[in-house]
Amino acid sequence: MNRIVSLLGLLLCLLPGLPKGVYAQQKQQKSLLTVRPDTLTLFDKARSRPIPIAIFRPMPGIISPGLIILSHGYGANDPGSYLTYRGICNFLAWQGYMVISIQHELPTDELIPMEGKPQIVRRPFWEKGADNILFVIRYAQAHYSAQCNTRNIILIGHSNGGDMSALFPQKYPGIVSKVITLDNRRMALPRTRKPKIYTLRSSDQPADEGVLPAETEAKKLGIKIIKLPATIHNDMDDGGTEAQQAEINQYILQFLKEK
Repeated sequence: MNRIVSLLGLLLCLLPGLPKGVYAQQKQQKSLLTVRPDTLTLFDKARSRPIPIAIFRPMPGIISPGLIILSHGYGANDPGSYLTYRGICNFLAWQGYMVISIQHELPTDELIPMEGKPQIVRRPFWEKGADNILFVIRYAQAHYSAQCNTRNIILIGHSNGGDMSALFPQKYPGIVSKVITLDNRRMALPRTRKPKIYTLRSSDQPADEGVLPAETEAKKLGIKIIKLPATIHNDMDDGGTEAQQAEINQYILQFLKEK
């Protein structure tokens, strides 16, 4: 069924007179090509840890130019948190990318501490998230290299998932090509040219001191910091409006296409 829907979407894309632009594409995608992800649970034997994932694939016959790993914001151990970013995942699959969304929190996990210095008390949770990301990358490289360029790996993470994504290249250097965070507020962004660093910032919640580079440092390193004046922190997942999601997707697509 997914193959039939994908082929229908491809044929409709070729018809003349369809609306242009990212926003129009996203509206068209929602009505014609909603990607149904493959969900499965991996198991990291070394840590005795299940890792649920959802895989959003591009249309049949398309080789993805890169592997995107998406990490959700903190969901208080809600087991469905990794499925609350379908607006981003569907859109990127529509653009030809393979996207794997990771469920980082399990119902049996401890809750993230809300007291104490976040960079200290939450660091073990980010470390666990970085380990999840590494395991999923290795799994994808072993199983999906024929369908996807698994040498070009892009991390996208919202809030707490953005903190994990910001930590990853510092803990495991030389693996990812780009990191895109959606309003991570606690873990400092890597001060580096490689991987390329991008971050979309909300209109309502500031980052902790030291998380974002100063303007001069960001310009020197090519780090892009974009503020979204009409989007609050909690509207960066599927809870946002179509216009908010379209703006986020437009920026992500722009970042992905940059050399």
